[in-house]
Amino acid sequence: MNRITLTPDSRASFTNNAAFCVGTGRMGLALHKEYLDQLNMAQELAHFQHIRGHGLFCDDMAIYQPYTDENGVEHERYNFTYLDRVMDSYLAAGLRPFIELGFMPEKMASGTQTIFYWKGNTTPPADHEKWAAMVKATLRHLAERYGESEVSQWPCEVWNEPNLRGFWENADKEKYLQLYATSARAVKEALPRMRVGGPAICGGEGSQQWVRDFLTFCRDEKLPVDFVTRHAYMGNTPERKGRYLYHDMRTVESLLEEMQETRRIIDSFPEYRGMEMHITEFNTSYNPFCPIHDTNQNAAFIAGLLACLGDVAASYSYWTFGDVFEEQGVPLRPFHGGFGMIANGMIAKPTMWTFAFFNNLKGECVYRDEHAVILRRADGSLEGVLWNLCRVERAKLDLTIDLPGMGECSLITRTVDEDVCNPLKVWHEMGQPESLSRDQLAVLRQAGQPLAQSRIVNGSFDVTLGENAVVHFTAAPRRCQPDYGYDYHWYVK
Repeated sequence: MNRITLTPDSRASFTNNAAFCVGTGRMGLALHKEYLDQLNMAQELAHFQHIRGHGLFCDDMAIYQPYTDENGVEHERYNFTYLDRVMDSYLAAGLRPFIELGFMPEKMASGTQTIFYWKGNTTPPADHEKWAAMVKATLRHLAERYGESEVSQWPCEVWNEPNLRGFWENADKEKYLQLYATSARAVKEALPRMRVGGPAICGGEGSQQWVRDFLTFCRDEKLPVDFVTRHAYMGNTPERKGRYLYHDMRTVESLLEEMQETRRIIDSFPEYRGMEMHITEFNTSYNPFCPIHDTNQNAAFIAGLLACLGDVAASYSYWTFGDVFEEQGVPLRPFHGGFGMIANGMIAKPTMWTFAFFNNLKGECVYRDEHAVILRRADGSLEGVLWNLCRVERAKLDLTIDLPGMGECSLITRTVDEDVCNPLKVWHEMGQPESLSRDQLAVLRQAGQPLAQSRIVNGSFDVTLGENAVVHFTAAPRRCQPDYGYDYHWYVK
């Protein structure tokens, strides 16, 4: 039995930035009803503050629309119809954009390389002045529509994973740095108070050197840089079966060490010491067809990360909130290993509840370890998240939490584990139907809800965490307010 003893003087370090940002696929998906339904569900449960995704300048958003007049003169023209719809939807959901500048409009591109099912062009601009003009026109339009003071609060990141050949032609560092210089200057010219950063690298060999070279370049060229961005994924060498990818996961400690190394690099520059680092994508697997994303194990992995990433990063944006997502094509089935916290059909996956639990935590942290984060609220009650990640060995974890001096308490728990709140298991036992009937969908939505339980405790309580469990609890002094004549025990023995 593991024991946690809390006293009135208990204190622990915990910075909770889990709600700052959440990821999405490309922005054009926000024109889908199911996408907006999933987004609103995520907001109702987890209350994110910003949203980041690809494809701002991709052709499906139709922003770049140059034309040649009757005299053969070329003109730049921009169309913000779809952009306005997307931004209106984000703001209506209580979200501010974390803008990613990319990818390249076909008519502005220097090459034909594309990525994904939706063919985002990943080559540099043929003309950097035209790129800068488009960036400035877009930001000025947003400021005119939503107010300069509002839009200036939206962080702006230049490109996505330029250290990977698929996302940036030849992973050409010099050309990325040129793009960053053009973009950062354009951002500050359009909106001087807007914060801009990069280099949005993914992990892997040489990635840390990218950060060092990026900051060296910004320092030497006296470029604007307000924060550093990077990504974090846990998947090791993959094994493919059909269209699906399987891999073992790194440990939480291993991923944290990689993020700490980036933090050390930033702080090694006197000019940038203490500068914010934003992890603008993170997840377990980096593949949208990896079944771990649908599992309770994923939820427990993410709980461990949310407990510690705030030690090094100003934000960490889960990739993604929902499964309306098309990088490798339109998903065929409700469960397909998609990145999202919500499966198509509005079925909450276990990971959705990890974020709901963490994002709603309030109070001062009194305890943190590899299985628990516990806070004391202003009214003296306790609230916490407990988890039991089972990587190889599947075993339950028994905890006793001492509550000295709190007296009789009402304990409320909400449990997510392999036995409850596991819609993937229910779907599997249904026969893994490709297309869900109305009744099947209703059952799966219900199966995606935590088990809520209550009991009266005094001085301490025991909790058993099942395999890959994530449990939210509150323990508050019990204050009875019975109505005259209402006898709870008359029928309930």
